[in-house]
Formats: sequence, C-alpha cells, structure tokens
Amino acid sequence: MYRSLIVAAAAVVFVAPLTAAEISGKYVEVRTCSVWAAPCFANADGNLAGKHAVMAWKIDKGKSGDVALDGLGVVAVVKASDTLGLKQTGLGKAVLIVDSRADKAQRQALIELARAQGGDLLKNVVTVETAPIELTLCECKGGSCANFSAGKLTRIETRCVDHKHDKACGNESACYPPLSKGVTARIAVAVEHGYNGPGFNETWQETDRRGAYVGSFTVR
Repeated sequence: MYRSLIVAAAAVVFVAPLTAAEISGKYVEVRTCSVWAAPCFANADGNLAGKHAVMAWKIDKGKSGDVALDGLGVVAVVKASDTLGLKQTGLGKAVLIVDSRADKAQRQALIELARAQGGDLLKNVVTVETAPIELTLCECKGGSCANFSAGKLTRIETRCVDHKHDKACGNESACYPPLSKGVTARIAVAVEHGYNGPGFNETWQETDRRGAYVGSFTVR
C-alpha cells in the first residue's frame, strides 16, 4: 500500500439548496480504510485511518428544474477530522470536481446535487475544480467492477470482493454504510484509488483496499 502527502491551497465556495425532479445514475465511493472488515480491524483503524474519501456520481438521466443533467458527473473529495462513519469532532473539508462538459447552469446544478447527497460532509467546500468525468461499471458476476476518472485529479479502479482471497479472519462484514444518500451499492476492492489535486494540505494514493462501494443512486 502506498500513500503520499503533498501541500496544496484552498478557497471557499457557497451554494444554494438542490431542487430536482428524479435524477438517477451510477455511483462509486472509495475510502482510505476498509469498509469490509472484521470488527477488530475496524476498531484498530478508528480515527487513525479512513479520514479521506472520494464520492462520484455519474448521471444517466435527470433534471434539476429545467436543467438537463444527462451524461454529466460530479465528484466530492472529502478530508474529515475523524474516521468517516464515526462521529466527527471537527469540521472537515471537501473539494468538488464538476464535469468540464457542463455549462454554467449545469455546473451549479451539479454542485447542488453533490451538496445535497453528501450532507454534512460537504458543508465546507473549499474549492471547485473542473475535469472530464468518466465512470464505467463493468459487466461481471459480482457487479462491483468499475473504472472512474476525473481528469488527472482522481482515479478509481475497483473489482469484486473475493470472499476467500480477500478475507483476513473470516468475520468480515460491512462496517460502514455508503456516505451518500439515496445509494444502492455493493462493497468492492479498490485496486487503485487516489487524489492528486488542490484544496487540502495532502494528496493520497492507495492500492488493494477493501474500502469501496459501487452501484447506483436516485434523487427524488
């Protein structure tokens, strides 16, 4: 497993609440701790790991008011004060990455979508970046294989969990639910996961972490 820390800059962004008709699409999430783990491993990681995450929404179909969002994506990169899924004792930070194909109205709608779905984790958005966003869910038996990229800022590759090969003690379960609202997803292994952009005082790169979710989302 590899991880790097790099100094970066920040800015503050405020947005209005989301008002939308039904929006649906694909969802991928990866954290810097295992979400499929035995309780003893999860407890050992508590507030030592899992303070960083990437959440990606790629819209198949939907509108925000009169603004069509079909085919566009938005990403939230989160740095929390405590392990995500546990009670937060301080204010975290978030970077949003908006699809570079979006026009002004679509950009605002995508920001509002992410803020609504991410809830408290996205209260403190420090910067908004743009990049081409691609998310493909691969056809496989387990339904958890995906490839995602947001330009050069972040990339995720996942595979299905092998319940024999990937287990550590045989008592693994889903320790934490997905971070986003309205998500139906399966646990996956992050073959590769990282963030290499601005907004925090660090970036990261990890491999072979049982810390991903792959599936779909719906906003009504």
